[in-house]
Amino acid sequence: MTEEQTLDAERDAILAALRPVADGIAATFGPVCEAVLHDYRHPENSVVAVAGSVTGRAVGGAMSEIGMRVLARGDRAEDELNYVTRARSGKLVKASTLVLRDSTGAVFGALCLNVDVTAVSEAHALLGALAGATGTVAEPPVTTFGNDIDSVVDAILDAHRIGPDRPWGGLDRTQRLALFRGLDEHGVFAVRRAVEQVAARLGISRASAYSYLSQSRAADDPTATPASAPITAPASAATGDPVPVPASAQAATPARAAAAAPASAAAAAPASAATGDPVPVPASAQAPAPASAQAATPARAAAAAPASAAAA
Repeated sequence: MTEEQTLDAERDAILAALRPVADGIAATFGPVCEAVLHDYRHPENSVVAVAGSVTGRAVGGAMSEIGMRVLARGDRAEDELNYVTRARSGKLVKASTLVLRDSTGAVFGALCLNVDVTAVSEAHALLGALAGATGTVAEPPVTTFGNDIDSVVDAILDAHRIGPDRPWGGLDRTQRLALFRGLDEHGVFAVRRAVEQVAARLGISRASAYSYLSQSRAADDPTATPASAPITAPASAATGDPVPVPASAQAATPARAAAAAPASAAAAAPASAATGDPVPVPASAQAPAPASAQAATPARAAAAAPASAAAA
């Protein structure tokens, strides 16, 4: 058994051990509580166990934006405890996300606890009003809990306000890179087919989407994967399916142009950035070849001959 197979068996055992724990938590806190167990090795259908019914999730369902954000952080992810969000159904949910790690410290899943506090919040507001309390309470963010990963990706795009009132064509280059950076930070591109979905939603080609993603990563981290190299999902996504950048999306670079030029074009200037064709260097601008590389001529041969040869 390989090391990776051993780790997978370990992760499977951890998930199996937590299934009855999820059932016990939901039973203890009653119908307002839900426990959801996620396996991040399969981002598109990460839900492997559900106890209770608060968000309407089912086994085989997708992670929420919260899970995708954890996934994007990879092994740097930490537990998120007692945050309040609102489901699209209107329910006010207090939630905690507990990341799961294997023996190497790698994050591979999460146990999420969701408590419906809608009634509690309403009672709190009522008691506050009776007591004469004033002031407004900040509205919590809305989270998409669904069984379809595409709906989650769409919700994140909606959160970035890309629509009829803010079309892609109205964004400048800086705003476009910021959009892709934000989507990447939310873990969108760790999901299969997400690049195609984002491209379709924005009305651009898949090659353009890959290019913007690569440029946004390079802008954040100069040591990140360059635009000319394939881009893969974050290691923690563990999908096993890296998505290469199409050749048409790779930017031409002087190094690539030089590598593509024939050996006889050594005296040529770097390839044209527009066409990729080498631009010949005028003869007047070419440096003379070293003496050792110049072809022998009768005159040079005679000059090089020893003096004793003249007497002969």
